[in-house]
Amino acid sequence: MTPSASRPPLADLVLPCLDEAEALPWVLARVPAGWRAIVVDNGSTDGSADIARSLGATVVHETRRGFGAACHAGLLAARAELVCFCDCDASMDPGLLAPMAERVASGETDLLLGRRRPQGHGAWPAHARAGNLALSRMLRRRTGLRLHDLGPMRVARREALLALGLTDRRSGYPLQMVVRAADAGWRVTETDIPYLPRAGKSKVTGTWRGTWHAVRDMRRVLAEPPVRPTPVEGISA
Repeated sequence: MTPSASRPPLADLVLPCLDEAEALPWVLARVPAGWRAIVVDNGSTDGSADIARSLGATVVHETRRGFGAACHAGLLAARAELVCFCDCDASMDPGLLAPMAERVASGETDLLLGRRRPQGHGAWPAHARAGNLALSRMLRRRTGLRLHDLGPMRVARREALLALGLTDRRSGYPLQMVVRAADAGWRVTETDIPYLPRAGKSKVTGTWRGTWHAVRDMRRVLAEPPVRPTPVEGISA
């Protein structure tokens, strides 16, 4: 996991983390060689930060609770040209991000999302899948993007992401990224990835209540007026 001293890492990988001690060894072992893993601890009480640090990750502490707060803290800490995001619960293999990053680096697309394909029983609860489907349809009406999933695994250029001026610090962060990218004329595409049963209990979509709160946050994002980001070289407008 340690980047070579002779060259910068291909990408920085942001891993929002809240009590993921069980999953961290598996996740960090699969970070592509030469990449920097940025584990953003969002108030863990199970020693996650110490485990991540012992396994070679850069640890950032974000005291404000919220998925978006953790993701954005990781984005601000990133320094590589490309930034990737992935959940830290062992539901997705970070190794899958290497070919995804190559597609963004080559200019094929500006924002590439991992479309989750559940593997095994319990990988994606029915209520969470239904909420995601509803949001995908609302996103299509709002932006015209024909996406099937708004999953957390994704890749884009760091400077371009910062120029989007993302403000949501809760569950709406991933959706706001897509909406503002679409408003800016980015090419937003998706690719299939296997979605595994997560380690431990979900903090968001493990219950109907958590899913409802996430959907509520995202509906608020969809109601926002378009925001024109700062133009960034290399991004389609």
